[in-house]
Amino acid sequence: MSKTQMSADDSQKLVQQAVGVFIGTQKRKGNINHLTGKMPTIDQAASSISNQSSKTMPFVQTMDLGKGKGDEVKFNFINPMGGIPIMGGEMAEGRGEGVSLSEDRLRVNQARFPIDLGGVMDEIRSPVDIHKLGKPLLQRAMNEYEDQLSIVHVAGARGYHNNLTWRIPLASDSRFNKVVTNKVKAPTKNRHFVVDNGTVTRLVDNAGELDISSGDVVNMSVIDSMSSFLDQLVSPPPPVEFEGDEASEDSPFRVLLAGSAVYNIFSADPNFRTYQANCLARARYAKDHPVFRNPDNALWRNTLIVKMPDNPIRFYAGDDIKYCAAFDSDTESSCKVPASFQDKFAVERSILLGGQSLAKAYAKSRHSGWPYFWKEAPSDFDDKLEVMIGGILGASKIRFAVNVGDGRVEYTDHGATVIDSVVPIIGARQ
Repeated sequence: MSKTQMSADDSQKLVQQAVGVFIGTQKRKGNINHLTGKMPTIDQAASSISNQSSKTMPFVQTMDLGKGKGDEVKFNFINPMGGIPIMGGEMAEGRGEGVSLSEDRLRVNQARFPIDLGGVMDEIRSPVDIHKLGKPLLQRAMNEYEDQLSIVHVAGARGYHNNLTWRIPLASDSRFNKVVTNKVKAPTKNRHFVVDNGTVTRLVDNAGELDISSGDVVNMSVIDSMSSFLDQLVSPPPPVEFEGDEASEDSPFRVLLAGSAVYNIFSADPNFRTYQANCLARARYAKDHPVFRNPDNALWRNTLIVKMPDNPIRFYAGDDIKYCAAFDSDTESSCKVPASFQDKFAVERSILLGGQSLAKAYAKSRHSGWPYFWKEAPSDFDDKLEVMIGGILGASKIRFAVNVGDGRVEYTDHGATVIDSVVPIIGARQ
């Protein structure tokens, strides 16, 4: 007798399953999902220009794609308007400043995870209910895929760390471009920093190797240096604002996603418990938003430190690191991690997120009318069963060609900044 209460081809059941999967993914507990908000509309952007149109979530998303609407989302950036006032009775007509827009876009694609639950005899022999385990396993796989997709895009690299829990293959894998859907763009020059003796500096290519030494680790002084550097940029990453955060105007901040090895260095700071207490205290002003109530997270000055999921963006000795060599171009170059690091040290990338760092889009599946869907496929006269979770989605780092004045244009990752630092590792690469 089947343990399933409704038949595999019951359309109402498929819709209910898909809705449950989609809501489960959107409301899942985790730092990455807590950094996601809705993509702003044109009307919202127009109404908030006076407030710099920047106090938004790091990840913005839209779910408007559907039948007949295509598989692409376009989004625009309103360049800052220059100009000096025309005084007195001077002629003003014909001397108006133009409105300049920069454009970027992303595509969506279908991602599916199937699982083979075996046949009737496999079910009889198994000490556990295989059918009941299927959905949680698939849900976790889709959650991991979506989180990793977001991280890889804002990091501008997949890195070389690799184990069974990675849902994004290495960039050298023939499947990589299909899985990430949209181009993974190396950080722009004005958003790429490297730790240098307790401070940050621009990336330096030293005869084909990254100019970095084993002592160049991230610590609180690096955070101070990074904040000071960004404050002096013409177009810095906008701060992050969580809905209901009453302190956002007076005390804006950005979010630093730190890999486990970098986070462990932070947590060794004797004042780290104070920084964690600062984070919990901020929750009182933000309607107890989960990102502030997470006991692992810490707040130091204008930087919220958040632990990244256990899949760091890491580069080992001899691995390539891609970068943009010029401010006015996004042409990519590459240098290598110093060979002297051997199997003792690696370069790990932390990601400093401002508002509108990543755009995410979803399309409706014909199976359910929702972005996520759930399918069961019996075969061999219902003796065997495969179950699948699917989703139609895409993500892309938000990048614009920004007019920074004096006729200069800089390619700029709008909200995402990366910091490359050294971490100790145990043994060979994973």
